[in-house]
Amino acid sequence: MPSLPPQPAGAPQGPQPAFWPILLAGAAGLFVLAALLLLGRLDLLSAAIGGLVIVATAATLVFVSDRSAEARYAAVIRAAEERAGEPPPYAALINALPDPIVVISATEPDDLTSRRYIFANSAARQLLRIDRPQGLLVGVMRDPEILEAVDEALFDAKDAETVYEPGGSQERTLRAYARPLGLALDGRRLALLVFRDETESRRVERTRSDFLANASHELRTPLASLTGFIETLRGHAKDDPAARERFLAIMQAQAGRMARLINDLMSLSRIELNEHIAPDEPVDLVACVSDVVDALSPIARERSVALQVVQPERWPAVIPGDRDQIIQVAQNLLDNALKYSSEGDIVRIEVASGLSGEGAAAGAARGVARVPLLTPDQAGETYAALRVTDQGPGIARENLPRLTERFYRVEGQKSGERLGTGLGLAIVKHIINRHRGGLVVESAPTQGTTFTAYFPLLTAAAAERPRPRVAKVS
Repeated sequence: MPSLPPQPAGAPQGPQPAFWPILLAGAAGLFVLAALLLLGRLDLLSAAIGGLVIVATAATLVFVSDRSAEARYAAVIRAAEERAGEPPPYAALINALPDPIVVISATEPDDLTSRRYIFANSAARQLLRIDRPQGLLVGVMRDPEILEAVDEALFDAKDAETVYEPGGSQERTLRAYARPLGLALDGRRLALLVFRDETESRRVERTRSDFLANASHELRTPLASLTGFIETLRGHAKDDPAARERFLAIMQAQAGRMARLINDLMSLSRIELNEHIAPDEPVDLVACVSDVVDALSPIARERSVALQVVQPERWPAVIPGDRDQIIQVAQNLLDNALKYSSEGDIVRIEVASGLSGEGAAAGAARGVARVPLLTPDQAGETYAALRVTDQGPGIARENLPRLTERFYRVEGQKSGERLGTGLGLAIVKHIINRHRGGLVVESAPTQGTTFTAYFPLLTAAAAERPRPRVAKVS
């Protein structure tokens, strides 16, 4: 039970020093009256009686004031006893806030055990694993920077803040704000500790910085190559027709690489701009895949790679979407498979329909790692899936979760002209996310790779149902 407040001034437990002079004055007045009667000084008797009345009135007022103060203090004591152990009046308000919030009290600067949490909202209890309504602060928080910030708020009446990383299986970064709240009724110092989750904002900032650094690097390489060849052509190679043609061909390839990179950057930017808006036009997934296969068949024949297309037998594969973006998904996945296929390989392109979310994402063979790269958040949907399987070198399990990162390339993979801008799978992921779909990769070294993109089917019920909010993806 919390300690009761000290007795306030003016609430005495007995007669106070201010009451005794009045009693003495009253006694002296009575003595004067008696003396005047004995001496027969009736002319002074009326004045003495008036003074005595004044003294009696003052004594009465002091007595009533003391009794009133005692009554008020008793009421405070009763209210404190009744509220002991009950949630504070602001509990409902703080519990409704999403940020973790803790109210802390303390009395002695040099005594850590005097620092107690007296209230924590549900978010704070979950963050700090608090299972009691009140307790020692050091029992739930041992971060020295947090404790120092709390002390500044408690004993220096200053605002303080610091960074807090709770640890655990998920990497999280929070900013902690400590704010002074003044004194409680019983004299304890109070402070408010608020946590604000900065994990997502820091991730976005880190992604932006990495993106700018990688984009600059990717553009710098072909630019440096172009500059070098231009200098060579202006020098000794300008009179050598064979060297000139060779250098011009390389320069054209580097310029094409820069153009593809810029196009991919602009495409990714446009997709992200409208990613929160789900497209709703009917799109035939089979028709989109057929168009892409027709467009890339010459490249497959040039590399002696066979394309095997499998279409759904019963279910239609019509999805709500943006046809151009669905074609881009199919093209990027098929182009990626062709890049890592060798002569004589087979690339399988399969369209399936009428699948549950689990069915669309399942299918890894024995010994093959399966990693979801994007999972839709709605349940009960029926999906159409596009699976693209190659017989390439495969990918180690530790590299699979990073495949959709911008500019990420697997170490040890083929290099040269076949490699793209490093943005193809990132574009695929963002397009699928805009369509409220999912993406899964299955692969193992020497066993090829399968990418499965799946999208909600367009049904009468789905057309009338509001589209879910898009998830944030990097």
